[in-house]
Amino acid sequence: MAGNYGPQASLDLTHVLYDDSSYFSLALALVTLSPILLMPAYAVLAFQTREYLVIMMWAGQLAGEVLNLALKHTIKQSRPSYSAATGYGFPSSHSQYMGYFASFLILHLYFRHRFSTTGSQILDQAWRATIYVALMSWALAVAYSRFYLRYHSIAQILWGLGIGAFLGISFYTVCELLPRRRPKSIFYAVKTCLVQNPVSTWLQIRDGWDVWADGGREAEWLRWRAEWDRRQIAAASKKAT
Repeated sequence: MAGNYGPQASLDLTHVLYDDSSYFSLALALVTLSPILLMPAYAVLAFQTREYLVIMMWAGQLAGEVLNLALKHTIKQSRPSYSAATGYGFPSSHSQYMGYFASFLILHLYFRHRFSTTGSQILDQAWRATIYVALMSWALAVAYSRFYLRYHSIAQILWGLGIGAFLGISFYTVCELLPRRRPKSIFYAVKTCLVQNPVSTWLQIRDGWDVWADGGREAEWLRWRAEWDRRQIAAASKKAT
């Protein structure tokens, strides 16, 4: 059935152009798609853990996407002339996305999360550094892929990374650092209200890192192990009889 349609656009969330003759280009095409996988990961973690931190990080990421869209349609800066992509290019949404993700998570791991110890301080610090470097490398790889695949200029990418990092640092500071360090501030009151209200109680929202240094991972494992051992002992007793 024919109809009158205005100009149509493509929703190209997973449409990536790359050099089919280059494995390096293919690898960067896959890297540039990796941020898309984070949104369902956020959703799964939020519903599975009901953690305040995960929900706030997810909310900040979504707010950053809205800001990026608003900036693009306000500034209306075109993509580079050599780019085959359509739409506005400033700032790079992929770079902003990863700038936020890496900065927020690194701050959380540095200030709040306690990793399981190997028994060696040198190995523990090396493991921490490896995770920080891996997160930053991932963000930089995504940003570089946007330049290599000719979607953005260097300036658009750097601005995207900068805006994302600024949002990540700001959001983590407001949601976590200030409430913890200033218990008499409005930030603490807002956080307490978000965690302690009838809806949050019904949804079983919790702030695990406010109680346990590792968010409760070890306590949950010990509870599981105790139940596992109890069942193994019970099964062994049945076989003995």
